[in-house]
Parts: sequence; structure tokens; C-alpha cells
Amino acid sequence: MNFSLIVCTYMRSDSLIKLLQSVSLQTLYPDEIWIIDGSTDEKTKLALETNFFKNLHYLKVSPEERGLTRQRNVGISKVNPACEIVCFLDDDTVLEVDFFEKLLETYHRFPEALGVGGYIYNEVKWDFVGENYIPAIDEFCIDEWKRADGSRFVLRKRLGLDANLPPGYFPEFGHGRSIGFLPPSNKIYEVKQLMGGVSSFKKTVFDSQQFSTYFEGYGLYEDADFTLRLSKLGKLYVNTAARLAHHHAPSGRPNLYDYGKMVVRNGWYVWRMAFPNPSLKSKLKWHAITGLLTAIRFSNVLTSQKRQQAFTEGLGRCVGWWSLWVNKPDCPDK
Repeated sequence: MNFSLIVCTYMRSDSLIKLLQSVSLQTLYPDEIWIIDGSTDEKTKLALETNFFKNLHYLKVSPEERGLTRQRNVGISKVNPACEIVCFLDDDTVLEVDFFEKLLETYHRFPEALGVGGYIYNEVKWDFVGENYIPAIDEFCIDEWKRADGSRFVLRKRLGLDANLPPGYFPEFGHGRSIGFLPPSNKIYEVKQLMGGVSSFKKTVFDSQQFSTYFEGYGLYEDADFTLRLSKLGKLYVNTAARLAHHHAPSGRPNLYDYGKMVVRNGWYVWRMAFPNPSLKSKLKWHAITGLLTAIRFSNVLTSQKRQQAFTEGLGRCVGWWSLWVNKPDCPDK
């Protein structure tokens, strides 16, 4: 299959080069690579001029086009018309050598797929436990694998607020379990949402869909918004055999106060885009979980060594939550 890779980047030239070096080792190599750069300096351009990568195209966007979703839409507009699959990767990831091979195999196995995501393997420790394992309350178990459950999910279980759907699905009250809760089983799972930084889509999808420009700058939860909308049109899958590492480069991230506000306000936007008219019970659960997560973040002031960071993000979450009562995000008619 003819496939293109789009990498949107911002102030991460060193991380980007490491990613492209892992791309150069792939068993299947992209027919074209578009680097869409929103950086305010020239370091990324200079790094690419001193490192050669086949089929690579570079574009520096204007300030008006800067931001993850805008840069993705620009990249899509530049893709070769012969392209069948468009892949997106975060600029601070590193691929295993058969990443693209496994990703594209999924489209052959499931030709109805509109999108396929890969699997981040380096963020969570999983243990294989086999059949009939009964997890403790601080564990999450799925498909014969277990991982530790953080304090937020333990409290949600105790309060009857845990997600009631598998990972990658979205409950009516929002706050589901992410793709990160799928196990490293090398299996393919059908889902309703993908992680944008390790995703791919059929090119025809973009004839009618684009990434929402509501999500400015860092674009938190833009991937959930796009793929939840797309899942209403067709099927999405995650192939846990298409593996990569995510290294979470600190550069290019928002300050924690702004991040905290985005967690709440962007989360509300995605929830109400997915469920414009949720039940009263779902509304109460969304706010209960939002309040609980905010309280947990404030409690980290006492329980973690990064006290200033915890307080700053907690304050952002609190301000974002209260702002919903006077200035809700504008959800356009779908």
C-alpha cells in the first residue's frame, strides 16, 4: 500500500532526528515523509539539512497555522494524491523496525478499517497472569495480562465511578480507559478512539473529515475528538504488535496551569461532542470524576516531591472546571 508519514513538530529537533533514524530502519519505508514544523527557531530546519532521509519533505508553517491540529490539516493537504494510508507520529517516539509493516498488515486483515493505531510499549509494566486470575483492587486485568491501577482508578472503583467499557471505548459519562490499558498481547483490538501520535487512517477519510481547530497549540485530546467522530462512520483498530517507544520530550509542552485547564475544558468538549445530550446520571458522574481527579492532583502536593507542579496543575484543573459554569466550550453542530 502506498503510504505517507506526517510528523508535526515544535521545538524538538533532537527528538525528531531520533524518530527519523528509526524510520530509516523500517522493513517498510514511507513513500513520502512530511515534516510540518511550527517551531519559532530554525533548529529543526538546520538539523534536517545536515541529516539525509529519503522521501522527506519539510514545511515551516506560518504563525497562523501553528498548533497540532492545524499542522496536521496542513500536512494532509500536501500528501500525494496516490497515497492510500496517512500515518501520524509524535516527534518524540522511536519505532521498532517492523512498525509500519505491522500497521499496514492490519488494513489487509481488516479491509473495512478506516484507521489503525500502533502500541506504546515503554510506559507501563505488564505481567502475564493467564486465565482465571482475580485482580486485586489496585490492579487492572484484561486478556490474561495485568498492570497496576493508579490511585485515581482505585478510588473510582471504590466509589462506583470506574469505566464500564473496554479500553479505547468512551462511556456516556466520559472518563473511559485509554488505549494504554490494552495489553502487550500482539493482538488486534477493535476500538472507538486512537492516540493521535501513533495513528494511521485511510486517505479517503480526509475527503470529509479534518482535525478540529478548536484544539489550539498543544492540542490535548484532539485525537479523541477526531477518532470518536470517525468511529461513527466505520471501524477503528489498534494493533499491539505495531510497537514504538514514547519518550515524552519536555520541550514544546504547555505550562502545568494551562495543561490543567485543558484537561478539564478539552475533556468536556470531547465528551459533549460524543454525547450532546447525556443523561442526568451521566452528567453527575462526569462532574464527580472531574472533581475527584482534581482533588487527587491537589493531594499530590502532600504525597509527591513535585509539589509546585502538582499545585499548579490542580489549580488549572480547578479554574477550568469552574469556568464551565460561565463559559462552556462551543461545540459545533455535527
